[in-house]
Amino acid sequence: MNPVRLLLCDDHAVVRAGLRALLSSAEGIEVVGEAGSGEEALALAPRLRPDVVLMDLQLGEGIDGVTATRELTSGAAVDPAPRVLVLTMFDTDADISRAVEAGATGYLLKAERPEELFAAIRDAAAGRAALSPPVADRLLARLRDPRPALSARESEILQQLSGGLGNREIARALFISEATVKTHLQRIYGKLGVETRAGAVAVAKERRLLR
Repeated sequence: MNPVRLLLCDDHAVVRAGLRALLSSAEGIEVVGEAGSGEEALALAPRLRPDVVLMDLQLGEGIDGVTATRELTSGAAVDPAPRVLVLTMFDTDADISRAVEAGATGYLLKAERPEELFAAIRDAAAGRAALSPPVADRLLARLRDPRPALSARESEILQQLSGGLGNREIARALFISEATVKTHLQRIYGKLGVETRAGAVAVAKERRLLR
């Protein structure tokens, strides 16, 4: 069988070098190129025609890994479209959702063992989903309980947050203290499985928690 043609996309040269060295020991996988940005991955894909693109989500300046994934899997950049396997340190609900919705075949964390990475690359090339166990657990939990139970106050704060208001502005609008706003935000982040304001808004929109 022909080896799986793999394109690496990560903005850290040391990480790419480490992955290339690691994958050189994997039977049936050939690294055909490296990209340090989403733009570079989109430029290289038509020429290298990889079967799988191993994609980081955070790519510094320029387009992020989700946008690059969407372009690659849509067939706009190269036809036939390669499979995209996300390899990242981030496992928030917002990151996972955005990557899957963009067309990623799999989502792996960088803490995985080499053998699991090799297997995931082969699975992705064959069109089979590949998920790290923590990621699979998050997805199953969301399927069981897709709408987190937010209190009335948390919903109010989330609505204000979606309008781009800062903590002080939210406190003034709702006649509460900034400390109370911060406490509610931490609870909202925990319920939505995110760590940032942008992540909270993204998940809230996705789950239709905003009016």
